[in-house]
Amino acid sequence: MANTRSNLTAARIVEIDENDNEVSGNEVPCMFNPYEYTVSKTNTYSEEPNNGSSSPEVEFQKSGAQTLRLNLTFDTYETGEDVSQITNKLWKFMEPGEEGGGEDKKPPPEVAFIWGVFRFVAVITAMTQRFTLFKEDGTPVRAKVEVTFTQHKDVNDYPNQNPTSGGGPVQRLHTIVSGDRLDTIAAKVYGDATRWRAIAEYNQIRDPLKLKAGQRLTIPQL
Repeated sequence: MANTRSNLTAARIVEIDENDNEVSGNEVPCMFNPYEYTVSKTNTYSEEPNNGSSSPEVEFQKSGAQTLRLNLTFDTYETGEDVSQITNKLWKFMEPGEEGGGEDKKPPPEVAFIWGVFRFVAVITAMTQRFTLFKEDGTPVRAKVEVTFTQHKDVNDYPNQNPTSGGGPVQRLHTIVSGDRLDTIAAKVYGDATRWRAIAEYNQIRDPLKLKAGQRLTIPQL
């Protein structure tokens, strides 16, 4: 199981086969887990005049597909490698395959976004990447990627959890007071000051020296 830079369990985007099994080797672990993700669904209704009423009658027509939208960051600044070598693997998930080696094309593969108990089976329908940091020779070393997944299966993405066995420990909250630092908070909650990066990453803190009194932090479980 891959971990993020701060040693948290990484969310993954992995190709799956027709039997809903993961395809070995075809996955992209997240370097930084997303700060949030959005799941949406739209149903279609038709409106018909309702005699004697100012409100029309509404008739259900069809149920729309669920969509998942998230933003990811990939960073290879420390190694100096071309970050697009990682993001290109996501582009591959959008490319159609060949049917029987001929010119006929088959649809792009289905994938699953997996993070904790959440598993979203879908196809990637939109992706935008923005390169934001470069080496002196122009090699990109940081990319921000926006991905949209569209689901065409009726899948339960939120399995029931037994609150006494299997839900895991509840994450803690910490309210910043004057003089707080991430390293001292990490030392208090983890017994290890070097774990401050996990708190910074989980709460999307870019400058650990600019904590504000009253700010609430979620302390992730390691």
